[in-house]
Amino acid sequence: MHEQDEAPPLGGTHFSGETVNKIKQLICQPALSSRSSKRRIPVSQPGMADPHQLFDDTSSAQSRGYGAQRAPGGLGYAPASASPQEAFLADPVSNMAMAYGSSLAAQGKELVDKNIDRFIPVTKLKYYFAVDTMYVGKKLGLLFFPYLHQDWEVQYQQDTPVAPRFDVNAPDLYIPAMAFITYVLVAGLALGTQDRFSPDLLGLQASSALAWLTLEVLAILLSLYLVTVNTDLTTIDLVAFLGYKYVGMIGGVLMGLLFGKIGYYLVLGWCCVSIFVFMIRTLRLKILAEAAAEGVPVRGARNQLRMYLTMAVAAAQPLLMYWLTFHLVR
Repeated sequence: MHEQDEAPPLGGTHFSGETVNKIKQLICQPALSSRSSKRRIPVSQPGMADPHQLFDDTSSAQSRGYGAQRAPGGLGYAPASASPQEAFLADPVSNMAMAYGSSLAAQGKELVDKNIDRFIPVTKLKYYFAVDTMYVGKKLGLLFFPYLHQDWEVQYQQDTPVAPRFDVNAPDLYIPAMAFITYVLVAGLALGTQDRFSPDLLGLQASSALAWLTLEVLAILLSLYLVTVNTDLTTIDLVAFLGYKYVGMIGGVLMGLLFGKIGYYLVLGWCCVSIFVFMIRTLRLKILAEAAAEGVPVRGARNQLRMYLTMAVAAAQPLLMYWLTFHLVR
Protein backbone atom coordinates (compact mmCIF):
# COMPACT_ATOMS: atom_id res chain seq x y z
CA MET A 1 0.00 0.00 0.00
CA HIS A 2 2.87 2.42 0.65
CA GLU A 3 5.20 1.50 -2.22
CA GLN A 4 5.42 5.16 -3.31
CA ASP A 5 6.81 6.22 0.02
CA GLU A 6 9.69 3.84 -0.26
CA ALA A 7 12.59 4.09 -2.63
CA PRO A 8 14.67 1.24 -3.98
CA PRO A 9 17.96 0.74 -2.28
CA LEU A 10 20.86 2.70 -3.71
CA GLY A 11 24.24 1.32 -2.94
CA GLY A 12 22.91 -0.42 0.11
CA THR A 13 21.47 2.82 1.53
CA HIS A 14 17.73 3.30 2.24
CA PHE A 15 16.00 6.75 1.97
CA SER A 16 12.70 7.74 3.32
CA GLY A 17 9.86 8.88 1.04
CA GLU A 18 10.13 12.51 2.12
CA THR A 19 13.83 12.57 1.24
CA VAL A 20 13.15 11.12 -2.19
CA ASN A 21 10.54 13.78 -2.93
CA LYS A 22 12.95 16.59 -2.03
CA ILE A 23 15.59 15.14 -4.30
CA LYS A 24 13.11 15.02 -7.20
CA GLN A 25 12.15 18.66 -6.63
CA LEU A 26 15.82 19.75 -6.71
CA ILE A 27 16.41 17.87 -9.95
CA CYS A 28 13.34 19.29 -11.76
CA GLN A 29 13.61 22.93 -10.58
CA PRO A 30 16.55 24.07 -12.90
CA ALA A 31 14.82 22.78 -16.00
CA LEU A 32 11.63 24.63 -15.16
CA SER A 33 13.46 27.85 -14.39
CA SER A 34 15.41 27.65 -17.64
CA ARG A 35 12.18 27.21 -19.60
CA SER A 36 10.54 30.15 -17.90
CA SER A 37 13.59 32.35 -18.49
CA LYS A 38 13.58 31.47 -22.15
CA ARG A 39 9.95 32.42 -22.41
CA ARG A 40 10.48 35.77 -20.63
CA ILE A 41 13.32 37.08 -22.87
CA PRO A 42 11.77 38.50 -26.07
CA VAL A 43 13.54 38.15 -29.36
CA SER A 44 14.76 41.54 -30.57
CA GLN A 45 13.35 42.55 -33.93
CA PRO A 46 14.95 44.93 -36.41
CA GLY A 47 14.07 48.50 -35.59
CA MET A 48 13.22 47.70 -31.93
CA ALA A 49 15.08 49.03 -28.95
CA ASP A 50 17.61 46.98 -27.06
CA PRO A 51 15.79 44.93 -24.37
CA HIS A 52 18.62 45.61 -21.91
CA GLN A 53 18.47 49.42 -22.52
CA LEU A 54 17.14 51.28 -19.50
CA PHE A 55 15.88 54.43 -21.35
CA ASP A 56 14.63 55.13 -24.84
CA ASP A 57 16.98 57.02 -27.20
CA THR A 58 14.99 60.17 -27.93
CA SER A 59 17.73 61.62 -30.18
CA SER A 60 17.00 59.13 -32.96
CA ALA A 61 14.39 59.84 -35.60
CA GLN A 62 13.14 56.21 -35.22
CA SER A 63 12.39 56.44 -31.50
CA ARG A 64 8.87 55.73 -30.35
CA GLY A 65 6.46 57.74 -28.27
CA TYR A 66 7.77 61.08 -27.14
CA GLY A 67 11.06 60.37 -28.94
CA ALA A 68 9.48 60.50 -32.42
CA GLN A 69 10.97 62.69 -35.17
CA ARG A 70 10.31 66.40 -34.72
CA ALA A 71 9.05 68.71 -37.38
CA PRO A 72 11.75 70.52 -39.39
CA GLY A 73 12.66 73.83 -37.94
CA GLY A 74 11.02 73.12 -34.64
CA LEU A 75 12.22 75.24 -31.73
CA GLY A 76 14.63 77.09 -34.08
CA TYR A 77 16.84 74.05 -34.71
CA ALA A 78 17.77 72.70 -38.14
CA PRO A 79 16.47 69.20 -38.96
CA ALA A 80 18.75 66.38 -37.93
CA SER A 81 19.16 65.13 -41.52
CA ALA A 82 20.14 68.56 -42.91
CA SER A 83 23.60 68.96 -44.45
CA PRO A 84 26.14 71.41 -42.96
CA GLN A 85 25.57 73.81 -45.85
CA GLU A 86 21.79 73.85 -45.28
CA ALA A 87 22.30 74.31 -41.56
CA PHE A 88 24.63 77.27 -42.30
CA LEU A 89 22.13 78.86 -44.68
CA ALA A 90 19.31 78.35 -42.20
CA ASP A 91 21.13 80.53 -39.69
CA PRO A 92 19.84 84.13 -39.92
CA VAL A 93 23.22 85.51 -38.85
CA SER A 94 24.93 83.80 -41.78
CA ASN A 95 22.27 85.13 -44.16
CA MET A 96 22.93 88.64 -42.93
CA ALA A 97 26.66 88.16 -43.36
CA MET A 98 26.18 86.88 -46.91
CA ALA A 99 23.99 89.87 -47.82
CA TYR A 100 26.57 92.26 -46.38
CA GLY A 101 29.36 90.51 -48.30
CA SER A 102 27.37 90.71 -51.54
CA SER A 103 26.81 94.44 -51.09
CA LEU A 104 30.53 94.96 -50.44
CA ALA A 105 31.41 92.99 -53.57
CA ALA A 106 28.99 95.07 -55.66
CA GLN A 107 30.43 98.31 -54.31
CA GLY A 108 33.98 97.11 -54.99
CA LYS A 109 33.08 96.15 -58.56
CA GLU A 110 31.52 99.56 -59.18
CA LEU A 111 34.59 101.31 -57.77
CA VAL A 112 36.94 99.26 -59.96
CA ASP A 113 34.83 99.95 -63.05
CA LYS A 114 34.94 103.69 -62.37
CA ASN A 115 38.72 103.72 -61.91
CA ILE A 116 39.31 101.60 -65.01
CA ASP A 117 37.04 103.81 -67.08
CA ARG A 118 38.94 106.87 -65.84
CA PHE A 119 42.29 105.65 -67.20
CA ILE A 120 41.12 103.25 -69.92
CA PRO A 121 37.81 104.40 -71.46
CA VAL A 122 36.44 100.98 -72.30
CA THR A 123 33.09 102.35 -73.47
CA LYS A 124 34.84 104.70 -75.87
CA LEU A 125 37.09 101.95 -77.19
CA LYS A 126 34.01 99.96 -78.18
CA TYR A 127 33.02 102.81 -80.48
CA TYR A 128 36.36 102.68 -82.33
CA PHE A 129 36.01 98.95 -83.00
CA ALA A 130 32.42 99.12 -84.27
CA VAL A 131 33.36 98.28 -87.87
CA ASP A 132 32.30 95.80 -90.52
CA THR A 133 33.75 94.39 -93.73
CA MET A 134 32.25 97.07 -95.94
CA TYR A 135 33.69 99.84 -93.81
CA VAL A 136 37.16 98.27 -93.84
CA GLY A 137 37.09 97.99 -97.63
CA LYS A 138 35.97 101.60 -98.10
CA LYS A 139 38.51 102.89 -95.59
CA LEU A 140 41.39 101.10 -97.26
CA GLY A 141 40.30 102.53 -100.61
CA LEU A 142 40.17 105.99 -99.03
CA LEU A 143 43.71 105.60 -97.66
CA PHE A 144 45.13 104.63 -101.06
CA PHE A 145 42.99 107.00 -103.16
CA PRO A 146 42.02 110.04 -101.07
CA TYR A 147 41.95 112.28 -104.15
CA LEU A 148 38.56 110.99 -105.29
CA HIS A 149 36.80 111.60 -102.00
CA GLN A 150 34.77 114.79 -101.66
CA ASP A 151 32.85 114.82 -98.37
CA TRP A 152 35.19 114.65 -95.38
CA GLU A 153 32.72 115.72 -92.70
CA VAL A 154 32.07 113.30 -89.83
CA GLN A 155 28.38 112.56 -89.38
CA TYR A 156 26.74 113.20 -86.02
CA GLN A 157 23.53 112.01 -84.45
CA GLN A 158 22.31 114.07 -81.47
CA ASP A 159 25.76 115.58 -80.84
CA THR A 160 27.34 112.11 -80.94
CA PRO A 161 29.40 110.83 -83.88
CA VAL A 162 27.91 107.80 -85.55
CA ALA A 163 29.70 104.45 -85.43
CA PRO A 164 32.52 103.96 -87.95
CA ARG A 165 30.59 101.28 -89.82
CA PHE A 166 28.05 103.95 -90.79
CA ASP A 167 30.55 106.69 -91.70
CA VAL A 168 33.76 106.12 -93.63
CA ASN A 169 35.18 109.42 -92.33
CA ALA A 170 35.00 108.35 -88.69
CA PRO A 171 38.29 107.22 -87.13
CA ASP A 172 38.66 103.64 -85.97
CA LEU A 173 41.23 101.53 -84.17
CA TYR A 174 40.61 98.23 -85.92
CA ILE A 175 42.57 99.06 -89.06
CA PRO A 176 45.55 100.63 -87.21
CA ALA A 177 45.76 97.71 -84.78
CA MET A 178 45.59 95.05 -87.49
CA ALA A 179 47.98 97.06 -89.68
CA PHE A 180 50.54 97.30 -86.88
CA ILE A 181 50.43 93.53 -86.24
CA THR A 182 50.68 92.82 -89.96
CA TYR A 183 53.60 95.24 -90.27
CA VAL A 184 55.52 93.35 -87.58
CA LEU A 185 54.82 90.02 -89.33
CA VAL A 186 55.87 91.38 -92.74
CA ALA A 187 59.03 92.81 -91.17
CA GLY A 188 59.84 89.35 -89.79
CA LEU A 189 59.26 87.86 -93.25
CA ALA A 190 61.56 90.42 -94.85
CA LEU A 191 64.28 89.77 -92.29
CA GLY A 192 63.91 86.04 -92.79
CA THR A 193 64.36 86.27 -96.55
CA GLN A 194 67.62 88.13 -95.91
CA ASP A 195 68.83 85.58 -93.31
CA ARG A 196 68.78 88.31 -90.68
CA PHE A 197 65.81 87.15 -88.64
CA SER A 198 66.06 86.93 -84.88
CA PRO A 199 63.46 87.36 -82.11
CA ASP A 200 65.45 90.24 -80.63
CA LEU A 201 65.57 92.09 -83.93
CA LEU A 202 61.85 91.57 -84.50
CA GLY A 203 61.08 92.84 -81.01
CA LEU A 204 63.26 95.87 -81.64
CA GLN A 205 61.32 96.56 -84.83
CA ALA A 206 57.97 96.43 -83.02
CA SER A 207 59.12 98.50 -80.05
CA SER A 208 60.62 101.13 -82.34
CA ALA A 209 57.31 101.54 -84.18
CA LEU A 210 55.43 101.89 -80.87
CA ALA A 211 57.98 104.35 -79.52
CA TRP A 212 57.68 106.61 -82.55
CA LEU A 213 53.88 106.47 -82.34
CA THR A 214 53.98 107.47 -78.69
CA LEU A 215 56.35 110.35 -79.38
CA GLU A 216 54.07 111.58 -82.17
CA VAL A 217 51.00 111.59 -79.94
CA LEU A 218 52.79 113.41 -77.11
CA ALA A 219 54.28 116.00 -79.46
CA ILE A 220 50.91 116.75 -81.06
CA LEU A 221 49.16 117.05 -77.69
CA LEU A 222 51.84 119.44 -76.47
CA SER A 223 51.59 121.49 -79.64
CA LEU A 224 47.81 121.72 -79.37
CA TYR A 225 48.18 122.91 -75.81
CA LEU A 226 50.75 125.57 -76.72
CA VAL A 227 48.72 126.83 -79.66
CA THR A 228 45.59 126.81 -77.45
CA VAL A 229 43.45 124.87 -79.86
CA ASN A 230 39.98 124.02 -78.59
CA THR A 231 39.17 120.89 -80.54
CA ASP A 232 37.24 117.69 -80.08
CA LEU A 233 40.29 115.75 -81.28
CA THR A 234 40.97 113.17 -78.55
CA THR A 235 44.06 111.11 -77.84
CA ILE A 236 42.40 108.01 -79.26
CA ASP A 237 41.59 109.92 -82.44
CA LEU A 238 45.25 110.83 -82.79
CA VAL A 239 46.32 107.20 -82.33
CA ALA A 240 43.81 106.15 -84.99
CA PHE A 241 44.88 108.78 -87.55
CA LEU A 242 48.59 108.22 -86.94
CA GLY A 243 48.16 104.44 -87.13
CA TYR A 244 46.84 104.54 -90.70
CA LYS A 245 50.38 104.96 -92.02
CA TYR A 246 51.12 101.28 -91.26
CA VAL A 247 48.86 100.34 -94.19
CA GLY A 248 51.15 102.11 -96.68
CA MET A 249 54.23 100.69 -94.96
CA ILE A 250 52.92 97.14 -95.45
CA GLY A 251 52.29 97.79 -99.13
CA GLY A 252 55.77 99.21 -99.67
CA VAL A 253 57.58 96.31 -97.94
CA LEU A 254 55.55 93.66 -99.78
CA MET A 255 56.22 95.26 -103.15
CA GLY A 256 59.90 95.48 -102.20
CA LEU A 257 59.97 91.74 -101.48
CA LEU A 258 58.30 90.98 -104.81
CA PHE A 259 59.90 93.52 -107.17
CA GLY A 260 62.94 94.78 -105.32
CA LYS A 261 63.76 98.37 -104.49
CA ILE A 262 62.03 99.77 -107.56
CA GLY A 263 58.67 98.35 -106.48
CA TYR A 264 59.33 99.47 -102.90
CA TYR A 265 59.99 103.10 -103.81
CA LEU A 266 57.11 103.33 -106.27
CA VAL A 267 54.47 101.94 -103.92
CA LEU A 268 55.85 103.64 -100.83
CA GLY A 269 55.99 106.98 -102.64
CA TRP A 270 52.37 106.66 -103.71
CA CYS A 271 51.33 105.72 -100.18
CA CYS A 272 53.30 108.62 -98.70
CA VAL A 273 51.53 111.15 -100.90
CA SER A 274 48.18 109.54 -100.17
CA ILE A 275 48.63 109.62 -96.39
CA PHE A 276 49.78 113.26 -96.62
CA VAL A 277 46.60 114.28 -98.44
CA PHE A 278 44.47 112.16 -96.13
CA MET A 279 45.92 113.74 -92.98
CA ILE A 280 45.63 117.29 -94.33
CA ARG A 281 41.97 116.94 -95.24
CA THR A 282 41.10 115.10 -92.03
CA LEU A 283 42.95 117.23 -89.48
CA ARG A 284 41.94 120.44 -91.20
CA LEU A 285 38.36 119.81 -90.17
CA LYS A 286 39.43 118.98 -86.61
CA ILE A 287 41.78 121.91 -86.03
CA LEU A 288 41.00 124.73 -88.46
CA ALA A 289 37.23 124.30 -88.31
CA GLU A 290 37.29 125.10 -84.59
CA ALA A 291 39.16 128.30 -85.34
CA ALA A 292 36.54 129.34 -87.90
CA ALA A 293 33.78 128.58 -85.40
CA GLU A 294 35.53 130.79 -82.83
CA GLY A 295 35.61 133.71 -85.27
CA VAL A 296 39.38 133.75 -85.68
CA PRO A 297 40.43 135.43 -88.97
CA VAL A 298 41.69 133.05 -91.61
CA ARG A 299 44.93 134.99 -91.98
CA GLY A 300 45.39 135.57 -88.27
CA ALA A 301 48.58 134.60 -86.48
CA ARG A 302 46.95 131.92 -84.33
CA ASN A 303 45.18 130.42 -87.32
CA GLN A 304 48.44 130.26 -89.25
CA LEU A 305 50.03 128.39 -86.36
CA ARG A 306 47.22 125.86 -86.49
CA MET A 307 47.72 125.47 -90.23
CA TYR A 308 51.43 124.91 -89.76
CA LEU A 309 50.73 122.34 -87.08
CA THR A 310 48.37 120.47 -89.39
CA MET A 311 50.93 120.41 -92.21
CA ALA A 312 53.72 119.33 -89.83
CA VAL A 313 51.71 116.35 -88.60
CA ALA A 314 50.86 115.35 -92.17
CA ALA A 315 54.48 115.75 -93.37
CA ALA A 316 55.83 113.62 -90.50
CA GLN A 317 53.91 110.56 -91.71
CA PRO A 318 55.89 109.94 -94.96
CA LEU A 319 59.19 110.49 -93.14
CA LEU A 320 58.35 107.87 -90.50
CA MET A 321 57.05 105.47 -93.15
CA TYR A 322 60.40 105.57 -94.89
CA TRP A 323 62.43 105.46 -91.67
CA LEU A 324 60.71 102.33 -90.39
CA THR A 325 60.87 100.37 -93.67
CA PHE A 326 63.92 101.29 -95.72
CA HIS A 327 66.21 98.78 -93.93
CA LEU A 328 63.79 95.90 -94.62
CA VAL A 329 64.28 95.97 -98.40
CA ARG A 330 67.62 95.21 -100.03
